[in-house]
Order: sequence, then structure tokens, then C-alpha cells
Amino acid sequence: MADSVLIEGLVVETVVGVYDWERKVDQQLLVDLEMAWDNRIPGASDDVHDALDYSAVTERVVSCLQALRPQLLEHGAERLAAELQEVFGIAWLRLTLRKPGAVPAAQAVGVRIERGAR
Repeated sequence: MADSVLIEGLVVETVVGVYDWERKVDQQLLVDLEMAWDNRIPGASDDVHDALDYSAVTERVVSCLQALRPQLLEHGAERLAAELQEVFGIAWLRLTLRKPGAVPAAQAVGVRIERGAR
């Protein structure tokens, strides 16, 4: 199956980083998600109950990262991916987690992971 559901450019405000000052302030993380999902069923039924609820996924992403307050982007990505797969039954996902402004000369730094099988 090659179908996907996308969430791109989701902004999450949370504590993230390893330095003492970073543990005292909220910073922005940018999240991009591609999740394998069989879109034939909701495509045929036109019923929201057959679709992957991207609003619920979005809420889970925000709550997970805000509760986690990761030091490392790698840790945040791993924990978030595992939670999304477990809660929503997502067989495969590609997750990009970016931290804007972390390196002055770069727009953002980040990690991208793929978990599961399509």
C-alpha cells in the first residue's frame, strides 16, 4: 500500500534541549509526519470515521512532546513515533522533527526517522 496521510509544518511549543537555559524556556519544534494509511475505504465511503483522524493525531503529537520535554530530538522522535504507532495503529511512518534557530547559520536542525513497514 502506498497511501499516506500527511501532517506538515506542525508547530509545537515545548521545553527541548540539553543546556540549562534551554530547560527553562519553551522553544519551537516543527513536525512533519507521513503515515501509511489505506485511504481507499474513506475514499469510497466519504465517512470521517473511516479515515485517520489527523486532528487527533495532531493533538497527540503536541501533548506527547509537551509532556516529554526531550533533551535530544532523537529521543523525542523515537518516543513520539512509538506512541503514534501504538495509539493509532499506524503500520509505518516517517517523522521529521526540526528545531529552528538551534544553529545560527542554519534555518533549522533536525532528525528524520522511519518506523514500521509499509
